[in-house]
Amino acid sequence: MSKFYELSAIDNAGHDFSFKQLEGKVVLIFNSASKCGFTGQLDGLEKLYEKYQDKGLVIIGFPCNQFGNQEPGDDTQIQSFCSMNYGVKFQMMKKIDVNGSNESPVYHFLKQQKSGLLGFKGIKWNFEKFLINRKGEVVSRHSSMTKPESLEKEIAALLNEK
Repeated sequence: MSKFYELSAIDNAGHDFSFKQLEGKVVLIFNSASKCGFTGQLDGLEKLYEKYQDKGLVIIGFPCNQFGNQEPGDDTQIQSFCSMNYGVKFQMMKKIDVNGSNESPVYHFLKQQKSGLLGFKGIKWNFEKFLINRKGEVVSRHSSMTKPESLEKEIAALLNEK
């Protein structure tokens, strides 16, 4: 079994969210911020979710305030913002740190599995994305500059793998 499925996090309502429930799914994880220049990507992420959720795609957003203090709200405010402004229905988690001594175990795992540009392990900015296949393997990491719609072919291919 993949170590990915041994992870858990706290959802935006304060409940434990076991990654065991993600077994057999294709998962896209990203770190978000409501006041970032990339926040509009929530629209593209929601469109991917709507199109592929019935085929096994799960999208999980982890709000983070480590980059320019661009996520100052609490978990309720963040969820409300995402729902009202972008129609987000995919899973949003409790606000976390993605780098440093208080980094989330989820992000520690993801960064160890796939480094960024030039081998850099840390998260550089909001809206970095990790794609995980149905076996719980981190197959790709994408920068903030990567628009969600440009991931569609890769997601579709992963969903078609058995």
